[in-house]
Amino acid sequence: MNPFALTGKTALVTGANTGIGQAIAVAMGRAGAHVIAAGRSNCDETVGMIESAESLRLDFADPMAAQDVFADRQIDILVNNAGIIRRDDSTDFSEADWDDVIDVNLKAVFFTCQAFAKAALARDTGGRIINIASLLSFQGGIRVPSYTASKHGVAGLTKIMANEWAAKNVNVNAIAPGYIATNNTDALRADPVRNQAILERIPAARWGEADDIAETAVFLAAPASRYIHGAVLNVDGGWLAR
Repeated sequence: MNPFALTGKTALVTGANTGIGQAIAVAMGRAGAHVIAAGRSNCDETVGMIESAESLRLDFADPMAAQDVFADRQIDILVNNAGIIRRDDSTDFSEADWDDVIDVNLKAVFFTCQAFAKAALARDTGGRIINIASLLSFQGGIRVPSYTASKHGVAGLTKIMANEWAAKNVNVNAIAPGYIATNNTDALRADPVRNQAILERIPAARWGEADDIAETAVFLAAPASRYIHGAVLNVDGGWLAR
C-alpha cells in the first residue's frame, strides 16, 4: 500500500473555492480521495479540477453550519481551512469585527471538529482532522487582534483534541502557513518595500506556494503520518527559525 495515497477516502475541505483551500482540495483528489469542496461561495471551479468531487455550500458565519454534514455519510478527512480577517488598531477594534472573526476562525472550527469526531467515533473507523493555523499562532502580528487570537486558539484546540482522540484513531494536527502567494497577499507582493522585507526574513528566499501547503495536508491525511498527533507544522520557508 502506498503510505501517501488517499484512495477510497472522502475528504471535506472548507474554504475550497480559491487559494490554499482550492490547492488542498485538488491535491487530495490527486492523491485519490473523493473531495467535498465546501465554501460560502461557489466551488464549481475547484470541483472541475478534480476527478471525483462535489460541491457543498457552508457559510461559517453560522459556526454550527456543519452540524449535520457528517451524520449520514462517512467522511474520513476534515480540513478546516475557511477563515476571515479584519484589520484595525487594537485601540479601535470593534466588537463586531472581533465576533465575526472568532465565530468563523475558532468557534466554527471547534464545532465542526466536534461533529466530525462524534461521527468518526460512532463508526469506530478513525479519521483525520487538519486545521489551518498561521504564523500568528506563534507571533502577535499587528492590527489583527481577533485573527491572532483565533489562530492561537486553533493551535490550542488542535492539541486538546489530539489529547482526547489520539487513542481513538482520530489524528488531529494543524498546518501553520507562512507567507503564501495567493490572492490574499497580492497587495503585499505588489509593494516593493514590504515584499523585499518579507523575502529578506525568509531563509528559503521565496514566497510559499499554495501547493506547498496542499502537499503537507495530503501527508497529514495519509497513512504515512499515522503517529503524528497534536502537531502544529510550520510550512513557512524557515520564517520562524530566523
